Amino acid sequence: MTSYVDVVVVGGGQSGLAAGYHLRRLGVDLVVLDARTTPGGAWQDGWESLRLFSPADHSSLPGRLMPPQRGETFPTAAHVVEYLADYEKRYGLPVVRGAGVHAVHRDGDRLRVVADTGEWRARAVVSATGTWSRPFLPAAPGRTDFTGRQLHTVDYREPADFAGRNVLVVGGGNSGAQIAADLALSGVATTWATRRPPRFLPDEVDGRALFDVATARRRALDAGRADTGGVASLGDIVAVPPVRAARDAGLLARRPMFTRLTTSGAEWPDGSRTQIDAVVWCTGFRPALSYLSPLGLRGPHGRIATDGTRALDEPRLHLLGYGDWTGAASATLIGVGRPARDAARQIAELLC
Repeated sequence: MTSYVDVVVVGGGQSGLAAGYHLRRLGVDLVVLDARTTPGGAWQDGWESLRLFSPADHSSLPGRLMPPQRGETFPTAAHVVEYLADYEKRYGLPVVRGAGVHAVHRDGDRLRVVADTGEWRARAVVSATGTWSRPFLPAAPGRTDFTGRQLHTVDYREPADFAGRNVLVVGGGNSGAQIAADLALSGVATTWATRRPPRFLPDEVDGRALFDVATARRRALDAGRADTGGVASLGDIVAVPPVRAARDAGLLARRPMFTRLTTSGAEWPDGSRTQIDAVVWCTGFRPALSYLSPLGLRGPHGRIATDGTRALDEPRLHLLGYGDWTGAASATLIGVGRPARDAARQIAELLC
C-alpha cells in the first residue's frame, strides 16, 4: 500500500512530536511514523531511578508545559512518558504505531519512505529517530574475553538485578554517574571507571542553566564570535539528588580506566585486578540514521552535513534532535522546540 502526504516525520519521541506540533500549526499535511507500539519514545526504556536534569516547567515541549510531579523536583522517566502520551493526544498528532522505517529513497519530486506498515511518498521528511537505538560499545581490550554479564545503559533497569554481584560501571557522563550512584546507594559493590576525572557541575546548576549556556554558545558561533565552550566548559555531570547523595557519602570514588578486562574481572594500570561479575557500559550513543543510507549523504564525523536542521545535499530532508549539530540543545525536551519550529517553517516554504 502506498500513501501520499506532504511530510513524513520518522520517530514519535519528543523530537518527532515537537516537529508534528509546529507542522500542524502551519497547516501541513503530515504523518508521524513510530516504530514503537506505545507513546513515550525512548523514555519508556529508562531505568527506574532515572531523573530529568531540570524541573518539569523547564522540560517542556512547545505549547504545553509539563505538569509538576508530586514530591519530585526532577521528574522521573515514567512522568515524562505520561507527559508525551498526553501531548500527542492533546494536539491530535497523526502517529502511526509499529511503523518502523527501513529506508528513504529519492523518487522524482518526492521521497519514498519504506516502513513496516507500507510505503509513503512525501514531499519532505523529518528524521527524528534519536540515538537510543544505537548504543555504542567501545573496542576495549579484553571485552570479548570477559565471561560475566555485559550490558549498556539502554539495558539497565534497577539495582535488584545485581544483588550480591560486583559491578563495574564504565563512563564518566551523566548516565555513568547516575547508574553508579543508583547501584552504590542500594548496597551493590560498585566500581566506577572513567577516562578522565569526573567533573561535577555546581550543585545549584541544572538543566535550566545548561540550556541557556548551550543557546548562548550557538548564538555566539552563528555571529562569528569566539567559542565559549558551551556546556562542556562548566562540567560533565549534573548533580541530581541521588548523584549528590552518593558523592557526598563517598560512594562515587572513581578509578582511572582499566587496562583490560580479563575473563573474570578488570586489570588496572598498577597491575592489580578486581573480580567483576557484570559490566555496565555507559559509553554513549550514535545517531540512528542507517535508514537514510539510500540517499548517499555523508558529512564530518559520520554525521550528515546540515545547515541548521536541513540536509545540505537533500533539502527535502531535515534532521532533528541529534545534538547541537542539528540545533542548540536539540536532544533535550525544552531545547528541541526552537529547531523544530525553524524546520517546520522551512518545510512549509518548500511546499509552497
